[in-house]
Amino acid sequence: MNQKRPLIAVLTGAGISTDSGIPDYRGPQGLWRKDPSAEELVTIGPYRDDSTVRERAWRMRLETAEQAAEPNAGHRALVDLERSGLPLRVLTQNIDGLHQRAGLTARKVLELHGNVRETQCLSCRAVGSMPQALARVEAGEPDPDCRECGGILKPRIVMFGENLDQEVLGQADAIAKACDIFVAVGTSLQVYPVAALPQIAVEGGARLIVMNGEPTPFDEAAAEVIRGPISRALPELVRRLVTEGA
Repeated sequence: MNQKRPLIAVLTGAGISTDSGIPDYRGPQGLWRKDPSAEELVTIGPYRDDSTVRERAWRMRLETAEQAAEPNAGHRALVDLERSGLPLRVLTQNIDGLHQRAGLTARKVLELHGNVRETQCLSCRAVGSMPQALARVEAGEPDPDCRECGGILKPRIVMFGENLDQEVLGQADAIAKACDIFVAVGTSLQVYPVAALPQIAVEGGARLIVMNGEPTPFDEAAAEVIRGPISRALPELVRRLVTEGA
């Protein structure tokens, strides 16, 4: 009689992408500890109301490592996990697209906070190309507007102060409730409602594994806490999970 293979849900945060050259926000070397004012560049109120904030944000996007970053061993380990045949869903707070670029099946990746590959107008909600918007910045437009209506453009991401897409959040809740193993990787687990997902998983009977460089509010609820560098620790964990699920 075949034994049911465990559904593994992996929640990833900024920590999984730091080895790809993308800084996290809240860690010891985090972007906001080095420059607290950078937080307003991704906060909807200041971004919407202040053109100088938007101009700084566009300059940051032009220079950001996210445009040229490559997947690292942590991202590739999750591809190995998928290819093992174990049921897998990846819930990511990241906007960098590195899971898909590493080779994960796109339909198995739920982008909780959107993505940086596209733009969206705050007024008419038209979706556009981020590379095209950045080309306009390079050409001398410090704050490119929407080509459709002249409104304010932003990346197609959920900024601080905005609500998550309820349909996406509902999918994440369902995955957390259904999973047998929930792995939180490189996330501080401090920002709700995403930070509630580990609790939902535990209440549903899932085994919780937390992998993060700093303590999180869910360490005590976890069956296992891993502090090692993610690009080394995650491949090791994947090998164990594959062995357990074989």
